[in-house]
Amino acid sequence: MSALIRVSNLSKTFAGGFTALDHIDLDIERGEILALLGPNGAGKTTLISIICGIINPTTGTVTVDGYDIIADYRKTRALIGLVPQELATETFENVLATVTFSRGLFGKTPNPEHVEKVLTDLSLWGKRHARIKELSGGMKRRVMIAKALSHEPRILFLDEPTAGVDVELRKDMWQLVRILRESGVTIILTTHYIEEAEAIADRIGIINHGRIILVEHKAELMRKLGKKELVLDLRHSLAAIPTALAAYNIELSADGRQITYTFDSNQDRAAITHFLDNLTAAGVQFKDLKTEQSSLEDIFVSLVNEAE
Repeated sequence: MSALIRVSNLSKTFAGGFTALDHIDLDIERGEILALLGPNGAGKTTLISIICGIINPTTGTVTVDGYDIIADYRKTRALIGLVPQELATETFENVLATVTFSRGLFGKTPNPEHVEKVLTDLSLWGKRHARIKELSGGMKRRVMIAKALSHEPRILFLDEPTAGVDVELRKDMWQLVRILRESGVTIILTTHYIEEAEAIADRIGIINHGRIILVEHKAELMRKLGKKELVLDLRHSLAAIPTALAAYNIELSADGRQITYTFDSNQDRAAITHFLDNLTAAGVQFKDLKTEQSSLEDIFVSLVNEAE
C-alpha cells in the first residue's frame, strides 16, 4: 500500500498560545483502517480538522492523494468524508433530503441510486421519510455517516463514531466500517473505546500532548509490547519468593498462595519450561496454572504514562 495522506512536520498553535499539535509526521496508507487513540486534549480532533481543511496549520504540510490541502483545497476536500463528534443535522428535514442535499454541497450531480444504496447499507432506507428529530441517537449517528458518504469520498474520517450508542449498535458500526474498507474507502477513526481499535483497526496510532507516540500495525504492536503472565496456584503458601527464583520477574500474592510470573510475549516455550523446572527445584509445588496476555488497553495506558 502507498501513502494516501502524508502529514509532514505539522504543528498547530492557537491564538492563546496553546500548542495542540507539535511537529507531527504521519503517513496514512491507501485502503487501511487507522485508529487514533489518545486521552482528551491529545490533539486527535485538531489533526483531523487540519487534514479536512477546517482549520489551518501553523507550520507543516499535508497532502491528500498528492494534492496540498491548502493550495488544492477543493480537490482534497472532495476526496474526504467527515463524521464529526457532534451531531449536526437539520432536525426538521427528513433523512433522504438531508443526505441528498449533502451530496449537492460537493457539486455532485444527483444520483438517487447512490443515495439509496448508502441509506440501505446504513439501515436507514426504511427511515428515509422520517424527520431527523424523530430518530434515536444511534440513527442520527448513522445519518451523519450517510451525509459523509453521499459524495462518494475515497477517505472517511470518523471522530468518535460510536460515542453515545449502545453496544449492539456499536458492533453494527464496526461491521459497516469493515464493509466500507472492502469497497476501497480508507478510514481514519478516533475513539475512546480501546476495544473498538482492537476489533477493527489495521494500524494503531497513539497521540498525546500533540505528539505521535507511535504508529504500528496492531498485531506487531501486540507482539512487541504485549506482556504475558503465568499465574500459578500453589499447593502450599509461601512466606517469600525463594532466593533461587530471584532473577525472575515474580510477584507473590498477599496470602502467599499464588505466584504471578511476567514475561515477554516473544519468549519461547523453552524459557517457560526452564522457569517451571527451577520452580520445582526450589521446592515450590503448584496445583494449577493459567496464562494471561496484556490487552491493547494495557499497552495504551503504559505508553501514555511513559510519555507524560
